[in-house]
Amino acid sequence: MTEKMKLKNIVLMTAAVTGSVLSSCDYTDLAPLDSFTDESYWTTTNDLKLYANGLYGIMSAPTATGDKQSDNFVANSYDGYLFNEYTVPASASSSNGWYWNDIRSCNYFLQRYQKVTGSEAEINKYVGEVRFFRSILYYSKIRMFGDVPWYEKDLSTGDTEELFKARDSRDYVLGKIIEDLEFAVQNLPEAGDEEKGRINKDAARTQLARVCLYYGTYKKYHNEGNGSISSADLLKKAADVTDTMINSGKYAIVKGGDAGCGQSPFEGYPLYYSNQFVQEDLSGNKEAILCRYYTTGVLTHETGRQVGENGIGLSKDFVESFLMKDGTPIYNAGSGYQGDEDQEAEFAGRDPRIYQIIDNVHKPYMVQNGERESHVGNVNSNQGVTGYPCVKFRSADTKQAEARNTSYDWFVYRYAEVLLINAEAKAELGLCTQDVLDKTINQLRDRVEMAHLTVNPVADAQPIDYGYQLSNLLYEIRRERRIELVAEDFRMDDLKRWNAMKLLENPKTMFGLKITPTIIATYAEQNVTFDGESGRPTVEYQGARYLYQYATSKAIDDAGRKWSANDRRWLYPLPTNELTLNTNLTQNPGW
Repeated sequence: MTEKMKLKNIVLMTAAVTGSVLSSCDYTDLAPLDSFTDESYWTTTNDLKLYANGLYGIMSAPTATGDKQSDNFVANSYDGYLFNEYTVPASASSSNGWYWNDIRSCNYFLQRYQKVTGSEAEINKYVGEVRFFRSILYYSKIRMFGDVPWYEKDLSTGDTEELFKARDSRDYVLGKIIEDLEFAVQNLPEAGDEEKGRINKDAARTQLARVCLYYGTYKKYHNEGNGSISSADLLKKAADVTDTMINSGKYAIVKGGDAGCGQSPFEGYPLYYSNQFVQEDLSGNKEAILCRYYTTGVLTHETGRQVGENGIGLSKDFVESFLMKDGTPIYNAGSGYQGDEDQEAEFAGRDPRIYQIIDNVHKPYMVQNGERESHVGNVNSNQGVTGYPCVKFRSADTKQAEARNTSYDWFVYRYAEVLLINAEAKAELGLCTQDVLDKTINQLRDRVEMAHLTVNPVADAQPIDYGYQLSNLLYEIRRERRIELVAEDFRMDDLKRWNAMKLLENPKTMFGLKITPTIIATYAEQNVTFDGESGRPTVEYQGARYLYQYATSKAIDDAGRKWSANDRRWLYPLPTNELTLNTNLTQNPGW
Protein backbone atom coordinates (compact mmCIF):
# COMPACT_ATOMS: atom_id res chain seq x y z
CA MET A 1 0.00 0.00 0.00
CA THR A 2 1.40 3.46 -0.90
CA GLU A 3 1.95 6.18 1.70
CA LYS A 4 -0.75 8.18 -0.06
CA MET A 5 -3.32 5.39 0.35
CA LYS A 6 -2.27 4.80 3.96
CA LEU A 7 -3.04 8.40 4.85
CA LYS A 8 -6.47 8.18 3.22
CA ASN A 9 -7.31 5.01 5.08
CA ILE A 10 -6.14 6.51 8.37
CA VAL A 11 -8.37 9.55 7.84
CA LEU A 12 -11.36 7.38 6.89
CA MET A 13 -10.90 4.91 9.75
CA THR A 14 -10.42 7.62 12.39
CA ALA A 15 -13.30 9.80 11.23
CA ALA A 16 -15.77 7.95 13.45
CA VAL A 17 -13.50 8.19 16.50
CA THR A 18 -12.74 11.86 15.88
CA GLY A 19 -16.41 12.50 15.21
CA SER A 20 -17.14 11.22 18.70
CA VAL A 21 -14.65 13.70 20.12
CA LEU A 22 -16.16 16.55 18.15
CA SER A 23 -19.73 15.58 18.91
CA SER A 24 -18.92 15.72 22.61
CA CYS A 25 -18.43 19.45 22.09
CA ASP A 26 -22.21 19.75 21.81
CA TYR A 27 -22.63 18.82 25.48
CA THR A 28 -21.62 20.71 28.57
CA ASP A 29 -21.85 17.60 30.78
CA LEU A 30 -19.38 15.12 29.29
CA ALA A 31 -20.90 11.73 30.10
CA PRO A 32 -19.22 8.44 28.99
CA LEU A 33 -19.83 7.38 25.38
CA ASP A 34 -19.68 3.58 25.76
CA SER A 35 -16.04 2.93 26.77
CA PHE A 36 -14.83 6.27 25.40
CA THR A 37 -14.85 9.32 27.67
CA ASP A 38 -13.38 12.79 27.61
CA GLU A 39 -11.51 12.00 30.79
CA SER A 40 -9.79 8.96 29.28
CA TYR A 41 -9.09 10.30 25.81
CA TRP A 42 -6.30 12.85 26.30
CA THR A 43 -3.41 10.47 26.95
CA THR A 44 -1.00 10.18 24.02
CA THR A 45 0.09 12.34 21.11
CA ASN A 46 -1.78 9.93 18.86
CA ASP A 47 -4.99 11.16 20.53
CA LEU A 48 -4.04 14.67 19.42
CA LYS A 49 -3.38 13.46 15.91
CA LEU A 50 -6.73 11.67 15.64
CA TYR A 51 -8.57 14.73 16.89
CA ALA A 52 -6.76 17.00 14.44
CA ASN A 53 -7.66 14.62 11.60
CA GLY A 54 -11.30 15.55 12.10
CA LEU A 55 -10.56 19.22 11.39
CA TYR A 56 -8.91 18.73 8.00
CA GLY A 57 -12.30 19.13 6.30
CA ILE A 58 -11.99 22.86 7.03
CA MET A 59 -9.46 23.21 4.21
CA SER A 60 -10.27 24.04 0.61
CA ALA A 61 -11.93 21.15 -1.24
CA PRO A 62 -12.49 20.46 -4.95
CA THR A 63 -15.12 22.68 -6.54
CA ALA A 64 -16.18 23.64 -10.04
CA THR A 65 -17.78 26.91 -8.97
CA GLY A 66 -15.01 28.98 -7.39
CA ASP A 67 -15.39 32.69 -8.34
CA LYS A 68 -19.04 32.09 -9.28
CA GLN A 69 -20.00 35.20 -7.31
CA SER A 70 -17.80 37.75 -9.09
CA ASP A 71 -17.16 39.61 -12.33
CA ASN A 72 -15.38 36.55 -13.75
CA PHE A 73 -18.50 34.40 -14.12
CA VAL A 74 -22.15 34.60 -15.09
CA ALA A 75 -24.58 32.11 -13.56
CA ASN A 76 -27.81 30.85 -15.11
CA SER A 77 -29.73 32.51 -12.24
CA TYR A 78 -28.70 35.99 -11.18
CA ASP A 79 -27.01 36.35 -7.81
CA GLY A 80 -29.14 38.31 -5.34
CA TYR A 81 -26.07 39.47 -3.43
CA LEU A 82 -24.53 41.07 -6.51
CA PHE A 83 -27.84 42.83 -7.26
CA ASN A 84 -28.28 43.93 -3.62
CA GLU A 85 -31.19 41.59 -2.94
CA TYR A 86 -29.55 39.57 -0.17
CA THR A 87 -31.83 39.23 2.85
CA VAL A 88 -30.97 39.08 6.54
CA PRO A 89 -31.08 35.45 7.75
CA ALA A 90 -33.37 34.60 10.64
CA SER A 91 -31.07 32.16 12.40
CA ALA A 92 -27.43 31.10 12.42
CA SER A 93 -26.20 28.32 10.14
CA SER A 94 -23.07 27.16 8.37
CA SER A 95 -24.47 28.58 5.11
CA ASN A 96 -24.70 32.16 6.37
CA GLY A 97 -21.38 32.15 8.24
CA TRP A 98 -22.54 32.82 11.80
CA TYR A 99 -21.58 29.30 12.79
CA TRP A 100 -19.31 28.53 15.74
CA ASN A 101 -19.22 24.74 16.10
CA ASP A 102 -15.88 24.35 14.31
CA ILE A 103 -14.23 27.11 16.31
CA ARG A 104 -15.56 25.48 19.46
CA SER A 105 -14.07 22.16 18.31
CA CYS A 106 -10.67 23.85 17.96
CA ASN A 107 -10.95 25.47 21.37
CA TYR A 108 -12.09 22.18 22.90
CA PHE A 109 -8.76 20.67 21.82
CA LEU A 110 -6.75 23.70 22.94
CA GLN A 111 -8.22 23.49 26.46
CA ARG A 112 -7.32 19.81 26.87
CA TYR A 113 -4.16 18.94 24.97
CA GLN A 114 -1.98 19.74 28.02
CA LYS A 115 -3.19 16.49 29.62
CA VAL A 116 -1.24 14.48 27.05
CA THR A 117 2.16 13.02 27.87
CA GLY A 118 4.81 13.33 25.18
CA SER A 119 7.61 15.46 23.79
CA GLU A 120 6.93 19.18 23.59
CA ALA A 121 7.80 19.24 19.88
CA GLU A 122 5.42 16.40 19.04
CA ILE A 123 2.60 17.91 21.08
CA ASN A 124 3.09 21.41 19.66
CA LYS A 125 2.98 20.02 16.14
CA TYR A 126 -0.68 19.12 16.61
CA VAL A 127 -1.39 22.27 18.57
CA GLY A 128 0.00 24.12 15.54
CA GLU A 129 -2.39 22.25 13.27
CA VAL A 130 -5.43 23.12 15.38
CA ARG A 131 -4.41 26.77 15.76
CA PHE A 132 -3.92 26.85 11.98
CA PHE A 133 -7.49 25.62 11.50
CA ARG A 134 -8.83 28.12 14.03
CA SER A 135 -7.08 30.93 12.15
CA ILE A 136 -8.79 29.90 8.90
CA LEU A 137 -12.19 29.88 10.58
CA TYR A 138 -11.70 33.29 12.18
CA TYR A 139 -10.28 34.75 8.97
CA SER A 140 -13.52 33.79 7.26
CA LYS A 141 -15.50 35.36 10.11
CA ILE A 142 -13.82 38.76 10.00
CA ARG A 143 -14.00 38.94 6.21
CA MET A 144 -17.73 38.32 6.40
CA PHE A 145 -18.72 40.24 9.54
CA GLY A 146 -15.87 42.56 10.53
CA ASP A 147 -15.96 42.64 14.33
CA VAL A 148 -16.67 39.23 15.89
CA PRO A 149 -16.35 37.79 19.40
CA TRP A 150 -12.99 36.13 19.99
CA TYR A 151 -13.04 32.94 22.03
CA GLU A 152 -10.09 30.92 23.26
CA LYS A 153 -12.02 28.23 25.11
CA ASP A 154 -15.02 26.02 24.47
CA LEU A 155 -17.95 27.63 26.23
CA SER A 156 -20.51 25.89 28.41
CA THR A 157 -23.97 27.09 29.36
CA GLY A 158 -22.56 28.57 32.53
CA ASP A 159 -20.21 30.94 30.70
CA THR A 160 -22.85 33.64 30.45
CA GLU A 161 -20.45 36.58 30.43
CA GLU A 162 -18.61 35.30 27.38
CA LEU A 163 -21.68 33.85 25.68
CA PHE A 164 -23.40 37.23 25.80
CA LYS A 165 -20.46 39.54 25.27
CA ALA A 166 -20.18 42.15 22.53
CA ARG A 167 -18.07 41.72 19.44
CA ASP A 168 -14.31 42.21 19.63
CA SER A 169 -12.75 44.57 17.11
CA ARG A 170 -11.72 43.13 13.78
CA ASP A 171 -8.13 44.28 14.25
CA TYR A 172 -7.95 42.57 17.65
CA VAL A 173 -9.14 39.30 16.09
CA LEU A 174 -6.79 39.83 13.13
CA GLY A 175 -3.90 40.05 15.59
CA LYS A 176 -5.01 36.76 17.16
CA ILE A 177 -5.23 35.12 13.73
CA ILE A 178 -1.67 36.20 12.99
CA GLU A 179 -0.54 34.86 16.38
CA ASP A 180 -2.12 31.47 15.61
CA LEU A 181 -0.44 31.31 12.22
CA GLU A 182 2.94 32.37 13.54
CA PHE A 183 2.70 29.65 16.19
CA ALA A 184 1.90 27.19 13.41
CA VAL A 185 4.88 28.35 11.34
CA GLN A 186 7.15 27.92 14.37
CA ASN A 187 5.89 24.48 15.39
CA LEU A 188 4.77 22.61 12.27
CA PRO A 189 7.26 20.40 10.40
CA GLU A 190 9.31 21.77 7.53
CA ALA A 191 7.87 21.07 4.11
CA GLY A 192 9.00 17.59 3.15
CA ASP A 193 9.33 16.41 6.76
CA GLU A 194 5.60 16.21 7.45
CA GLU A 195 3.48 13.10 7.14
CA LYS A 196 2.13 13.13 3.60
CA GLY A 197 -1.07 15.17 3.36
CA ARG A 198 -0.61 16.98 6.68
CA ILE A 199 0.06 20.68 7.16
CA ASN A 200 3.62 21.99 7.06
CA LYS A 201 5.28 25.31 7.84
CA ASP A 202 4.90 26.57 4.27
CA ALA A 203 1.15 25.96 4.24
CA ALA A 204 0.95 28.14 7.35
CA ARG A 205 3.24 30.71 5.75
CA THR A 206 1.04 30.86 2.65
CA GLN A 207 -2.08 31.34 4.75
CA LEU A 208 -0.32 34.02 6.79
CA ALA A 209 0.76 35.84 3.63
CA ARG A 210 -2.78 35.58 2.26
CA VAL A 211 -4.24 37.14 5.41
CA CYS A 212 -1.66 39.93 5.49
CA LEU A 213 -2.10 40.80 1.82
CA TYR A 214 -5.87 40.93 2.24
CA TYR A 215 -5.90 43.33 5.17
CA GLY A 216 -2.81 45.23 4.06
CA THR A 217 -4.62 46.22 0.87
CA TYR A 218 -8.09 46.45 2.46
CA LYS A 219 -6.88 49.03 4.95
CA LYS A 220 -5.10 50.99 2.21
CA TYR A 221 -7.88 51.13 -0.36
CA HIS A 222 -10.65 51.67 2.19
CA ASN A 223 -8.68 54.52 3.81
CA GLU A 224 -9.05 52.96 7.24
CA GLY A 225 -5.93 54.31 8.87
CA ASN A 226 -3.53 52.07 10.67
CA GLY A 227 -5.43 50.94 13.74
CA SER A 228 -3.52 48.48 15.89
CA ILE A 229 -1.62 47.14 12.88
CA SER A 230 -0.74 49.20 9.82
CA SER A 231 -1.29 48.48 6.16
CA ALA A 232 2.44 48.80 5.49
CA ASP A 233 3.35 46.37 8.28
CA LEU A 234 0.89 43.80 6.97
CA LEU A 235 2.18 44.16 3.41
CA LYS A 236 5.78 43.88 4.60
CA LYS A 237 4.93 40.70 6.50
CA ALA A 238 3.28 39.25 3.36
CA ALA A 239 6.40 40.09 1.34
CA ASP A 240 8.82 38.73 3.96
CA VAL A 241 6.93 35.46 4.46
CA THR A 242 6.75 34.79 0.72
CA ASP A 243 10.41 35.78 0.30
CA THR A 244 11.28 32.99 2.72
CA MET A 245 9.45 30.48 0.56
CA ILE A 246 10.86 31.78 -2.72
CA ASN A 247 14.42 31.80 -1.37
CA SER A 248 14.08 28.26 0.00
CA GLY A 249 14.30 26.84 -3.53
CA LYS A 250 11.79 24.12 -2.64
CA TYR A 251 9.15 25.24 -5.11
CA ALA A 252 8.82 25.97 -8.80
CA ILE A 253 6.19 26.74 -11.41
CA VAL A 254 5.70 23.49 -13.28
CA LYS A 255 4.78 22.82 -16.88
CA GLY A 256 2.07 20.26 -16.35
CA GLY A 257 2.89 17.08 -18.25
CA ASP A 258 0.50 15.22 -20.52
CA ALA A 259 1.30 11.78 -19.12
CA GLY A 260 -1.54 10.34 -17.11
CA CYS A 261 -3.82 13.33 -17.69
CA GLY A 262 -5.73 11.95 -20.66
CA GLN A 263 -5.64 15.40 -22.26
CA SER A 264 -3.97 14.52 -25.61
CA PRO A 265 -3.23 18.14 -26.65
CA PHE A 266 -3.26 19.18 -30.26
CA GLU A 267 0.08 19.98 -31.88
CA GLY A 268 1.05 23.60 -31.29
CA TYR A 269 -1.36 24.00 -28.37
CA PRO A 270 0.38 22.56 -25.29
CA LEU A 271 -1.58 22.35 -22.05
CA TYR A 272 1.23 23.20 -19.64
CA TYR A 273 -1.12 25.28 -17.46
CA SER A 274 -4.36 23.28 -17.51
CA ASN A 275 -2.58 19.95 -17.08
CA GLN A 276 -1.55 21.06 -13.60
CA PHE A 277 -5.16 20.89 -12.41
CA VAL A 278 -5.92 17.36 -13.58
CA GLN A 279 -2.88 15.56 -12.20
CA GLU A 280 -3.50 12.11 -10.71
CA ASP A 281 -0.71 12.60 -8.19
CA LEU A 282 0.57 15.96 -6.97
CA SER A 283 2.69 14.50 -4.17
CA GLY A 284 5.94 15.16 -6.01
CA ASN A 285 4.83 18.32 -7.82
CA LYS A 286 7.06 21.31 -7.02
CA GLU A 287 4.15 23.74 -7.29
CA ALA A 288 2.26 21.92 -4.55
CA ILE A 289 2.54 23.38 -1.06
CA LEU A 290 -0.42 21.45 0.35
CA CYS A 291 -2.86 19.19 -1.48
CA ARG A 292 -5.83 16.95 -1.00
CA TYR A 293 -5.07 13.52 -2.42
CA TYR A 294 -7.55 11.26 -4.20
CA THR A 295 -7.44 7.71 -5.54
CA THR A 296 -9.99 5.77 -7.58
CA GLY A 297 -11.86 3.32 -5.40
CA VAL A 298 -10.57 4.88 -2.16
CA LEU A 299 -11.49 8.56 -2.12
CA THR A 300 -12.86 10.56 -5.08
CA HIS A 301 -14.75 13.76 -5.88
CA GLU A 302 -16.99 14.98 -8.70
CA THR A 303 -15.32 18.09 -10.06
CA GLY A 304 -14.53 16.47 -13.41
CA ARG A 305 -18.24 15.82 -13.91
CA GLN A 306 -19.41 19.25 -12.78
CA VAL A 307 -17.02 21.41 -14.80
CA GLY A 308 -18.75 22.92 -17.79
CA GLU A 309 -22.10 21.52 -16.75
CA ASN A 310 -22.87 23.64 -13.70
CA GLY A 311 -24.89 26.51 -15.17
CA ILE A 312 -22.10 29.10 -15.16
CA GLY A 313 -19.88 30.59 -17.85
CA LEU A 314 -17.01 33.05 -17.98
CA SER A 315 -17.93 36.67 -18.66
CA LYS A 316 -17.09 38.71 -21.75
CA ASP A 317 -15.19 41.09 -19.48
CA PHE A 318 -12.98 38.26 -18.22
CA VAL A 319 -12.27 37.09 -21.77
CA GLU A 320 -11.24 40.61 -22.77
CA SER A 321 -8.75 40.72 -19.89
CA PHE A 322 -6.36 38.26 -21.59
CA LEU A 323 -3.38 40.03 -23.15
CA MET A 324 -1.84 39.16 -26.47
CA LYS A 325 0.98 36.63 -26.18
CA ASP A 326 3.55 39.42 -26.53
CA GLY A 327 2.05 41.18 -23.51
CA THR A 328 0.13 43.89 -25.38
CA PRO A 329 -3.43 44.74 -24.25
CA ILE A 330 -5.87 43.74 -27.00
CA TYR A 331 -7.28 47.21 -27.68
CA ASN A 332 -3.89 48.92 -27.99
CA ALA A 333 -2.84 50.07 -31.45
CA GLY A 334 -0.92 47.40 -33.34
CA SER A 335 -1.75 44.63 -30.86
CA GLY A 336 -2.69 42.17 -33.60
CA TYR A 337 -6.02 41.40 -31.99
CA GLN A 338 -8.33 39.94 -34.62
CA GLY A 339 -11.61 40.95 -32.98
CA ASP A 340 -14.50 38.78 -31.83
CA GLU A 341 -16.39 37.84 -34.98
CA ASP A 342 -15.96 34.28 -33.79
CA GLN A 343 -14.03 32.39 -31.15
CA GLU A 344 -11.16 31.46 -33.45
CA ALA A 345 -10.44 35.10 -34.18
CA GLU A 346 -10.97 36.15 -30.58
CA PHE A 347 -8.44 33.66 -29.18
CA ALA A 348 -5.79 33.99 -31.90
CA GLY A 349 -2.43 35.19 -30.63
CA ARG A 350 -3.64 35.66 -27.06
CA ASP A 351 -2.14 34.60 -23.71
CA PRO A 352 -2.06 30.78 -24.14
CA ARG A 353 -3.98 30.32 -20.90
CA ILE A 354 -7.09 31.48 -22.76
CA TYR A 355 -7.43 28.20 -24.68
CA GLN A 356 -6.53 26.18 -21.60
CA ILE A 357 -9.21 27.81 -19.43
CA ILE A 358 -12.06 28.26 -21.93
CA ASP A 359 -13.55 25.48 -24.05
CA ASN A 360 -12.46 25.85 -27.68
CA VAL A 361 -11.48 23.83 -30.76
CA HIS A 362 -7.81 23.69 -29.71
CA LYS A 363 -8.42 21.90 -26.42
CA PRO A 364 -9.91 18.38 -26.54
CA TYR A 365 -13.14 18.32 -24.55
CA MET A 366 -13.00 14.56 -24.37
CA VAL A 367 -10.83 11.70 -25.57
CA GLN A 368 -12.48 8.34 -26.21
CA ASN A 369 -10.62 5.34 -27.59
CA GLY A 370 -7.78 7.64 -28.54
CA GLU A 371 -10.08 9.93 -30.55
CA ARG A 372 -10.13 13.61 -29.60
CA GLU A 373 -13.35 15.58 -29.63
CA SER A 374 -13.51 19.35 -29.24
CA HIS A 375 -16.11 21.98 -29.98
CA VAL A 376 -16.78 25.71 -29.93
CA GLY A 377 -17.97 26.68 -26.48
CA ASN A 378 -21.49 26.12 -25.25
CA VAL A 379 -24.41 28.50 -24.75
CA ASN A 380 -26.82 26.06 -23.11
CA SER A 381 -28.40 27.67 -20.03
CA ASN A 382 -27.50 24.61 -17.94
CA GLN A 383 -23.90 24.56 -19.12
CA GLY A 384 -21.75 27.33 -20.59
CA VAL A 385 -24.42 30.07 -20.32
CA THR A 386 -22.11 32.65 -21.91
CA GLY A 387 -20.51 30.67 -24.72
CA TYR A 388 -17.30 30.64 -22.67
CA PRO A 389 -17.42 27.49 -20.48
CA CYS A 390 -14.59 27.28 -17.96
CA VAL A 391 -12.79 23.95 -18.41
CA LYS A 392 -9.81 24.67 -16.15
CA PHE A 393 -10.60 21.70 -13.90
CA ARG A 394 -11.90 19.38 -16.60
CA SER A 395 -9.95 16.37 -17.81
CA ALA A 396 -10.51 15.14 -21.34
CA ASP A 397 -10.41 11.61 -19.92
CA THR A 398 -14.10 10.65 -19.91
CA LYS A 399 -13.62 8.39 -16.86
CA GLN A 400 -12.96 11.51 -14.79
CA ALA A 401 -16.42 12.84 -15.72
CA GLU A 402 -18.26 9.81 -14.39
CA ALA A 403 -20.37 10.30 -11.25
CA ARG A 404 -18.18 10.51 -8.12
CA ASN A 405 -15.20 9.20 -10.05
CA THR A 406 -12.85 12.18 -10.31
CA SER A 407 -9.54 11.08 -8.84
CA TYR A 408 -7.12 13.88 -9.62
CA ASP A 409 -5.61 15.73 -6.69
CA TRP A 410 -6.51 19.24 -5.52
CA PHE A 411 -4.22 22.13 -4.66
CA VAL A 412 -5.06 23.58 -1.26
CA TYR A 413 -2.11 25.96 -1.55
CA ARG A 414 0.00 26.30 -4.66
CA TYR A 415 3.19 28.21 -5.32
CA ALA A 416 1.63 30.45 -7.98
CA GLU A 417 -0.32 32.25 -5.26
CA VAL A 418 2.85 32.80 -3.25
CA LEU A 419 4.52 34.48 -6.24
CA LEU A 420 1.48 36.67 -6.90
CA ILE A 421 1.31 37.75 -3.25
CA ASN A 422 5.00 38.62 -3.27
CA ALA A 423 4.79 40.71 -6.44
CA GLU A 424 1.67 42.59 -5.34
CA ALA A 425 2.86 43.28 -1.79
CA LYS A 426 6.18 44.63 -3.04
CA ALA A 427 4.49 46.74 -5.72
CA GLU A 428 2.22 48.23 -3.05
CA LEU A 429 5.31 49.02 -0.96
CA GLY A 430 7.20 50.51 -3.93
CA LEU A 431 9.73 47.67 -3.83
CA CYS A 432 8.88 45.78 -7.03
CA THR A 433 12.01 45.68 -9.18
CA GLN A 434 12.61 43.79 -12.41
CA ASP A 435 14.34 41.13 -10.34
CA VAL A 436 11.17 40.72 -8.26
CA LEU A 437 9.06 40.37 -11.42
CA ASP A 438 11.45 37.83 -12.89
CA LYS A 439 11.21 35.72 -9.71
CA THR A 440 7.41 35.98 -9.58
CA ILE A 441 5.10 37.05 -12.42
CA ASN A 442 7.51 36.04 -15.14
CA GLN A 443 7.77 32.52 -13.74
CA LEU A 444 4.04 32.19 -14.45
CA ARG A 445 4.45 33.63 -17.92
CA ASP A 446 7.38 31.34 -18.71
CA ARG A 447 5.14 28.34 -18.10
CA VAL A 448 2.90 29.35 -21.02
CA GLU A 449 5.77 30.80 -23.11
CA MET A 450 4.49 34.36 -22.90
CA ALA A 451 6.41 37.64 -22.99
CA HIS A 452 7.76 38.95 -19.68
CA LEU A 453 6.24 41.75 -17.62
CA THR A 454 8.53 44.74 -17.08
CA VAL A 455 8.47 47.39 -14.36
CA ASN A 456 7.23 49.95 -16.91
CA PRO A 457 4.47 48.13 -18.83
CA VAL A 458 2.56 49.87 -21.58
CA ALA A 459 -0.75 51.38 -20.47
CA ASP A 460 -3.94 49.61 -21.46
CA ALA A 461 -5.79 51.74 -24.04
CA GLN A 462 -9.16 50.56 -22.68
CA PRO A 463 -8.56 49.77 -19.01
CA ILE A 464 -11.23 48.39 -16.74
CA ASP A 465 -12.46 51.05 -14.32
CA TYR A 466 -11.40 50.51 -10.70
CA GLY A 467 -12.90 53.85 -9.71
CA TYR A 468 -9.46 55.29 -8.95
CA GLN A 469 -6.05 55.69 -10.56
CA LEU A 470 -3.67 52.75 -10.47
CA SER A 471 -0.07 52.48 -11.67
CA ASN A 472 0.42 50.48 -14.86
CA LEU A 473 2.53 47.98 -12.90
CA LEU A 474 -0.09 47.30 -10.23
CA TYR A 475 -2.75 47.15 -12.92
CA GLU A 476 -0.85 44.39 -14.73
CA ILE A 477 -0.05 42.48 -11.52
CA ARG A 478 -3.76 42.47 -10.71
CA ARG A 479 -4.55 41.31 -14.25
CA GLU A 480 -2.05 38.47 -13.89
CA ARG A 481 -3.65 37.40 -10.62
CA ARG A 482 -7.10 37.43 -12.20
CA ILE A 483 -6.02 35.16 -15.04
CA GLU A 484 -3.75 32.76 -13.15
CA LEU A 485 -6.10 32.17 -10.20
CA VAL A 486 -9.44 32.18 -12.01
CA ALA A 487 -12.03 29.77 -10.59
CA GLU A 488 -9.94 29.23 -7.43
CA ASP A 489 -12.33 31.37 -5.33
CA PHE A 490 -10.16 34.47 -4.86
CA ARG A 491 -11.90 37.02 -7.05
CA MET A 492 -14.64 38.40 -4.76
CA ASP A 493 -12.13 38.78 -1.93
CA ASP A 494 -9.83 40.63 -4.34
CA LEU A 495 -12.57 43.02 -5.42
CA LYS A 496 -13.45 43.78 -1.81
CA ARG A 497 -9.92 44.33 -0.56
CA TRP A 498 -9.11 46.55 -3.54
CA ASN A 499 -12.31 48.58 -3.02
CA ALA A 500 -12.98 47.72 -6.65
CA MET A 501 -16.72 47.06 -6.84
CA LYS A 502 -16.84 49.74 -9.53
CA LEU A 503 -15.81 46.90 -11.85
CA LEU A 504 -19.24 45.27 -11.43
CA GLU A 505 -20.90 48.27 -13.09
CA ASN A 506 -19.40 47.22 -16.43
CA PRO A 507 -22.22 45.38 -18.29
CA LYS A 508 -19.66 43.10 -19.89
CA THR A 509 -19.22 41.43 -16.50
CA MET A 510 -22.70 39.99 -17.17
CA PHE A 511 -22.40 39.35 -20.92
CA GLY A 512 -21.42 36.34 -22.94
CA LEU A 513 -20.12 36.19 -26.50
CA LYS A 514 -20.91 38.79 -29.13
CA ILE A 515 -23.67 37.68 -31.51
CA THR A 516 -22.31 38.00 -35.05
CA PRO A 517 -23.33 36.44 -38.38
CA THR A 518 -20.55 33.88 -37.96
CA ILE A 519 -21.70 32.99 -34.42
CA ILE A 520 -25.31 32.70 -35.56
CA ALA A 521 -24.30 30.33 -38.35
CA THR A 522 -21.99 28.31 -36.09
CA TYR A 523 -24.61 27.70 -33.44
CA ALA A 524 -27.38 27.06 -35.97
CA GLU A 525 -25.53 23.81 -36.70
CA GLN A 526 -26.18 22.88 -33.04
CA ASN A 527 -29.85 23.91 -33.33
CA VAL A 528 -29.23 26.93 -31.12
CA THR A 529 -30.87 30.25 -32.01
CA PHE A 530 -30.78 33.68 -30.41
CA ASP A 531 -33.74 35.78 -29.28
CA GLY A 532 -37.31 34.95 -30.23
CA GLU A 533 -39.57 32.65 -28.29
CA SER A 534 -37.11 29.79 -27.89
CA GLY A 535 -33.77 31.46 -28.58
CA ARG A 536 -31.06 32.33 -26.13
CA PRO A 537 -31.53 35.90 -24.77
CA THR A 538 -29.36 38.78 -25.96
CA VAL A 539 -29.00 42.50 -25.32
CA GLU A 540 -27.79 45.50 -27.34
CA TYR A 541 -24.79 47.38 -25.98
CA GLN A 542 -22.62 50.01 -27.66
CA GLY A 543 -23.78 49.04 -31.14
CA ALA A 544 -23.30 45.30 -30.72
CA ARG A 545 -25.44 42.42 -29.50
CA TYR A 546 -24.32 40.08 -26.73
CA LEU A 547 -25.59 36.94 -25.09
CA TYR A 548 -27.23 38.08 -21.84
CA GLN A 549 -28.65 35.50 -19.47
CA TYR A 550 -30.76 38.01 -17.54
CA ALA A 551 -32.27 39.91 -20.46
CA THR A 552 -35.83 39.30 -19.31
CA SER A 553 -35.27 39.99 -15.61
CA LYS A 554 -32.46 42.51 -15.11
CA ALA A 555 -31.52 45.69 -16.95
CA ILE A 556 -27.82 45.97 -17.77
CA ASP A 557 -27.58 49.18 -15.73
CA ASP A 558 -29.39 47.76 -12.71
CA ALA A 559 -28.74 49.94 -9.66
CA GLY A 560 -28.03 46.87 -7.55
CA ARG A 561 -24.68 46.37 -9.28
CA LYS A 562 -23.44 49.74 -8.02
CA TRP A 563 -21.66 49.76 -4.67
CA SER A 564 -21.36 52.91 -2.59
CA ALA A 565 -18.48 53.77 -0.27
CA ASN A 566 -20.62 52.76 2.71
CA ASP A 567 -22.49 49.96 0.96
CA ARG A 568 -23.97 47.43 3.35
CA ARG A 569 -22.52 44.54 1.33
CA TRP A 570 -18.95 45.16 2.46
CA LEU A 571 -20.04 43.05 5.42
CA TYR A 572 -22.72 40.40 5.78
CA PRO A 573 -25.61 40.72 8.25
CA LEU A 574 -25.84 38.91 11.56
CA PRO A 575 -28.90 36.63 11.88
CA THR A 576 -31.81 38.35 13.61
CA ASN A 577 -32.23 35.57 16.19
CA GLU A 578 -28.66 36.12 17.38
CA LEU A 579 -29.36 39.80 18.00
CA THR A 580 -32.41 38.84 20.04
CA LEU A 581 -30.54 36.23 22.07
CA ASN A 582 -27.57 38.50 22.73
CA THR A 583 -28.49 42.16 23.03
CA ASN A 584 -24.81 43.11 23.24
CA LEU A 585 -24.43 42.22 19.57
CA THR A 586 -25.17 44.94 17.03
CA GLN A 587 -26.17 44.60 13.40
CA ASN A 588 -23.76 45.57 10.65
CA PRO A 589 -24.41 48.95 8.97
CA GLY A 590 -27.23 49.10 6.45
CA TRP A 591 -28.84 45.81 7.43
